[in-house]
Amino acid sequence: MSLKEAAAREAYLKTLLDVVNDAYKQARAETQTALDVAAEETGARQVAASLPDGPDIATVSLSAGEAAAKVTDDEAFTAWVIAHYGSEVERRFVTEVRSAFREKVLGALTAAGGVEWADPETGVIHEVPGVVFAPARARTHSLRFKKDGRDQVMAAWREGRLATVALPELTAGGAE
Repeated sequence: MSLKEAAAREAYLKTLLDVVNDAYKQARAETQTALDVAAEETGARQVAASLPDGPDIATVSLSAGEAAAKVTDDEAFTAWVIAHYGSEVERRFVTEVRSAFREKVLGALTAAGGVEWADPETGVIHEVPGVVFAPARARTHSLRFKKDGRDQVMAAWREGRLATVALPELTAGGAE
């Protein structure tokens, strides 16, 4: 293959890849929305994906998001640590909490699901200021193919059975 042919092939495939990638992102967002609605309305958390005229090829499952403790007010958090755990503060040009202690406290708060921290040495319970729970990972979904699911999709694609249901329409000149 000549350089000109290789460059042209890359250009063709990149164009197709971009169109298919955009369509995939849209389909994934639509699936997420439908899963969220189904989970709220019926409690359904998964669905089988099937070929238009054939067998199930995959399972799509809803994954729960996570919340984690997050410092939103550094000054309040640092003041609390200075007042109660002065040895965990490093003084430089600025005062900041040692990262290991920050991670320890935030990890314990995340595990406990609240902003109260029990000092493991003294048993004193502190309401830690400057920390809130915020989404750490958005709710999403996973797609797991059955053993021969990908092969079945490729066969259906080669046979033209997916042209009207799954593939984006390729428009002239990049027009939408």
